[in-house]
Amino acid sequence: MITFTDFLPVPEPERTKVKFNMRAGDGSGEAWDFLMDDHDHWLRLNQWRTKQANNNMGGARFLLAFAQYYPYGPQYFMFGGAFEVREIKPVRFDDLGYELIPSALHEDYVKRLIVKLDATIGRAPYLRHYMGLQESLLAPEIYELAPDVKLGTFPGYQNVRLRHHELQRIIAGDEPSWKDALSSVKGVYVITDLSCGRLYVGSASGEANGLWQRWSSYAHLKNLTGGNRELEQLRHDLGDGHIVENFQYSILEIFDPKTRADTILARESFWKNALDSRSHGMNWN
Repeated sequence: MITFTDFLPVPEPERTKVKFNMRAGDGSGEAWDFLMDDHDHWLRLNQWRTKQANNNMGGARFLLAFAQYYPYGPQYFMFGGAFEVREIKPVRFDDLGYELIPSALHEDYVKRLIVKLDATIGRAPYLRHYMGLQESLLAPEIYELAPDVKLGTFPGYQNVRLRHHELQRIIAGDEPSWKDALSSVKGVYVITDLSCGRLYVGSASGEANGLWQRWSSYAHLKNLTGGNRELEQLRHDLGDGHIVENFQYSILEIFDPKTRADTILARESFWKNALDSRSHGMNWN
């Protein structure tokens, strides 16, 4: 087991606190979503000060901030950065009580490092002294260091808009919320060549794991086209780099996994007509 303090040493242990954020106190969202998608809200979450001791920096000079990584479970937290702490004067309560200056300390681990606590935290947010944390009931350990930055939670089928490098990371990392969502439906999707606006409409109609299985083929760097004749020609003409740099993936329509293939194929044809992707896009049939 790799311990928290061995992996994340700090210059002044006695003046460092560790904050395990779970959700905003006003109910506006989960800490991890703020960390991934809303930098300003993530900072405010860590700057907030109340009279309760468990949300007070207590004279700390440094902060290590974490966000609950709920796709793995309640005891898992993702590293959200190290900060130098400056108390705002006069003292504020139930307000932004601290100025946080981002630190280069362990910055390579931001949105990649996940720690596991030995006990579930019952309140949010939760501040602990760095000194003694390893010996406490929480006893954090290093659980995972992802090879690349984790992505946010699945945003809903109607909000999917992935660049190719993001698709690669989702598939390669088996991102839990994305895999669960895309594996549970079949569907019709559209690929946009952002360099020119041309569209390719396709479908996942027979794959056992739905859109996840179909898009996994596009994410593979040795394939990139999913075997589609139209995209193979473009790859031949412009090269792999064009696909990786310019392709974007979105979902047009989803279906229950039990939906007949011919029903989905009929809807694929509808979208090809609606978007005119045969005459002015990348579909040949």
